[in-house]
Amino acid sequence: MNDTRADTIDVLVPGIGDFEEVEVIEILVSPGDRVAREMSLITLESDKATMEVPAPQAGVVRSVALAVGERVGEGALILTLEVSEADAPPPPPATPTPPRPQPTDDARREGEADAAPAASGVRELVTEVVVLGAGPGGYTAAFRAADLGKKVVLIERYDTLGGVCLNVGCIPSKALLHTAAILEEVKTLGSMGVTFEPPRIDLDQMRAGKERVVAKLTGGLAAMAKQRQVEVIQGTGRFESPNRLLVEGRRGQVRVLFDQCVIACGSAPMKIPGFPHDDPRVMDSTDALALQEIPQRFLIVGGGIIGLEMASVYSALGAAVDVVEMKDQLMPGADLDLVRALEKVIKKRYREIRLGTKVAQMKATAQGIAVVFEGRAPGEAVYDQVLVAIGRRPNGKLINAEAAGVRVDEHGFIPVDAHMRTNVPNIFAIGDVVGGPMLAHKATHEAKVAAEVIAGLPALFDPLTIPSVAYTDPEVAWMGLTETEAKAQGIAYEKGVFPWAASGRALGIHRDEGLTKLLFDPETKRILGAGIVGPNAGELIGEAVLALEMGADMEDIGLTVHPHPTLNETIGLAAEMAHGSITDLLPPKRR
Repeated sequence: MNDTRADTIDVLVPGIGDFEEVEVIEILVSPGDRVAREMSLITLESDKATMEVPAPQAGVVRSVALAVGERVGEGALILTLEVSEADAPPPPPATPTPPRPQPTDDARREGEADAAPAASGVRELVTEVVVLGAGPGGYTAAFRAADLGKKVVLIERYDTLGGVCLNVGCIPSKALLHTAAILEEVKTLGSMGVTFEPPRIDLDQMRAGKERVVAKLTGGLAAMAKQRQVEVIQGTGRFESPNRLLVEGRRGQVRVLFDQCVIACGSAPMKIPGFPHDDPRVMDSTDALALQEIPQRFLIVGGGIIGLEMASVYSALGAAVDVVEMKDQLMPGADLDLVRALEKVIKKRYREIRLGTKVAQMKATAQGIAVVFEGRAPGEAVYDQVLVAIGRRPNGKLINAEAAGVRVDEHGFIPVDAHMRTNVPNIFAIGDVVGGPMLAHKATHEAKVAAEVIAGLPALFDPLTIPSVAYTDPEVAWMGLTETEAKAQGIAYEKGVFPWAASGRALGIHRDEGLTKLLFDPETKRILGAGIVGPNAGELIGEAVLALEMGADMEDIGLTVHPHPTLNETIGLAAEMAHGSITDLLPPKRR
């Protein structure tokens, strides 16, 4: 009979990132249960994600110290586990320590010596995958690659993960836009007999609230990186060769040797030569989100999505807003009927909108920023602050890509194939830097493709559409073929439009300015595109995206039972308009 000795070990809550406490939402074992090594014991939940804690080795659960609903911190006792020699994992084979792995011998072929940390002060890391940039695309690539078994290093220039989007872009802007939308919404309640005193705005408190939102998300990312054993390096990375990056950060230099790389270096706001960008009164989108003050006279140069979102915020907070756009319509790229519905609302809120007009001159003076306009609406004006929001440029020229042999075009974009691979086989690129819509949701899907190809899985990026959303008030969203594109390209289509003035839900919330539009192939009746303008249009467009990806036709959408009364049902009603089976309105006459 074999004599196996048993021992008891304590299983503790592991590192949980920046969170002081997380909630126990599920206990997966009971006393007396035999568990295998890596079997999940409990599930914890933070504001960002859930996390299962595995058994460190096989054994028998003797006691459970926690209960569902408790909040616990790092190091708290989860349970005691009785283990025996038979349960212990086998010791590693007694083999000589292998030499330090090298990603490739490219550096040797180029005659480049290894870094010598002791002599040069440069720390050296060897990894399978390095991701340059930790925005939504970058951290998604890193996490997916780690989940697929790769050793991953993630490089980020900000102090926290999330890149521009989470730190100074998508997320903080949406927190402010929500506040702005509420400020505008309460003004509509007078018709229902509810009135309010003018709001008192505390900018310090507003900034703090915005930063709390950002901190929750970035803290959650840090925790997930730690759980996945992704090593994060803070600093700016530049290529030295096809298998080597040098990272410059506050803690010194780190040289990363890698097998494969994902470039996710993003983009930056464009600047207009000759404008006084060094004057703090001339801002880019990052500056505008800092919300240092509310100017009395505020000019936004650029009537695209970013400019109009910031116009929504500053107008709601009390600024007198002017918008100047060089094109003949706001939000170029969106169909004019959608933009008109938006324009009908914001014309009442903003002081002036100049279309077909450009800024010919901008000069910093003691009285403010003096601006000269040329075009359809010429003139001169002085502003307390100016936001320049004319678009973004890719950061492809800032990473020394030529040292790796990666091709970067004259604009700073990095061409890739459907697998997100650059012209250098072991280097991939995703997100803003590869062109196309500069949108986080595009980058995250590209990221998963790159990580899966690196891991040897069959994957490619081939979406039928990438939806666009302007989080203005009202919101504007579109996907697939636009009506403007169809006309320009001579593509035949049938159209169904449902005006929100006929929507009970829209009338109930005093927002009847919107519309929902669907375009269909006249032969197959399959959906080709969609556009929505109105509150929460960005939440509604997803159904149309799925319909396009699934090849749905007008009957599929119209016969889908939508809840009533909702804004969502306007999608089904627009399909009924196209089909001719609408009863909420008179059906359109057939040609």
